Amino acid sequence: MTILPSCFVAHGAPTLALDARKGADLTAWANEIPRPRAIVAVSAHWESSAPAIGTTETQPLMYDFGGFPRALYEVDYPAPGAPELAARVEELLAPLGAVERTRRGLDHGVWVPLVHMYPRADIPVLQVSLVPDAFEMGRLLLPLRQEGVLVLASGVLVHNLGAVDFGDRSPAPSWAVEFDRWCAETLEKRDFDALAKWRTRAPHADRAQPTDDHFAPLFVACGASPDGESVRFPVSGFEYGSLSRRCVQFG
Repeated sequence: MTILPSCFVAHGAPTLALDARKGADLTAWANEIPRPRAIVAVSAHWESSAPAIGTTETQPLMYDFGGFPRALYEVDYPAPGAPELAARVEELLAPLGAVERTRRGLDHGVWVPLVHMYPRADIPVLQVSLVPDAFEMGRLLLPLRQEGVLVLASGVLVHNLGAVDFGDRSPAPSWAVEFDRWCAETLEKRDFDALAKWRTRAPHADRAQPTDDHFAPLFVACGASPDGESVRFPVSGFEYGSLSRRCVQFG
């Protein structure tokens, strides 16, 4: 079976789900990846101290945001559940503690990019919560890549909502560009030790990421990548001024 990559996708603002122009970049990227038999997704919007598994049936989406156009709350993504994958993930993540089963639906960190990546919603999707040791979580999920499963971590590399220009009229500020560039250079070198110390090593880290939640999923994608594997950035740039669109593919 074809080995699937490990990926970090920038899910941007929820309105990305309605943006065909920006979404086209994600569609083109997904078309370059061998079609997965299933997707295991980890989002910045679901954190827990021990791993938990979301719904294994098709459930209503979570519209975990407010103040956006009505059309956004009418988006549907009825992806099939993945009960067999859930059992496999439960087995793989056992070293991190007892894995809780829930009926939680997909949050927008998952369905917003998938609307464009796999618009037919015909690939089973299993969401798993983000745990504190995200790198170890990725390492434990690595075998799934050889089983036809896409490991998809979702966040945003530069995410400061206080600095967002929702009018999208401003160029990316220098502090955002410098932080994003540091991330890219560090990832290209596969210097995961430096990446783990990003809060003190990266330029403008506190401004680029006031909290850790949207950066942490990147470590899941890193952990699921073995030594020496190639790194590429299928999507890059900025939106709404300072929000990074950089996506990362390992393998």
